[in-house]
Amino acid sequence: MYVKSILDEKGRNVVTGGPQLTVRQAAVYLHENHIGAIVIVDRNDRISGILTERDIVAAVARNGAECLEKPISSIMWGNVHRCGEAQSVEDIMEMMSKLRARHIPVEKDGRLVGIISIGDVVKAHIRAIKHEAEAIKAYIAS
Repeated sequence: MYVKSILDEKGRNVVTGGPQLTVRQAAVYLHENHIGAIVIVDRNDRISGILTERDIVAAVARNGAECLEKPISSIMWGNVHRCGEAQSVEDIMEMMSKLRARHIPVEKDGRLVGIISIGDVVKAHIRAIKHEAEAIKAYIAS
């Protein structure tokens, strides 16, 4: 299974924001959308950063509540690890494990086209295992 098939199934909507958002506004977006990350994009939908729940918690722990009024550009990750639609689920699992990342934005031709979460990867992996088990059972029964 590939990233493209996951995006085709789950959809390609990504909650994005600009670097001028405050940390507080980003926290509200995360809460309201029940998500763990916001991808920061420029006017051309090119990825310029990512902000996760963990980043907000770390900023509050380091700097106190006053960090909530700062722009997210002050705490976001600028060096964003990305993937393409042609990458396999196994590649993404390895990337997430190695990087300890829960969200990987998906790019096509330099533009944001989706996001893959650890939950998406686990669901796809379980679905593949179930499909394989059913195929084995059908083979044995025939």
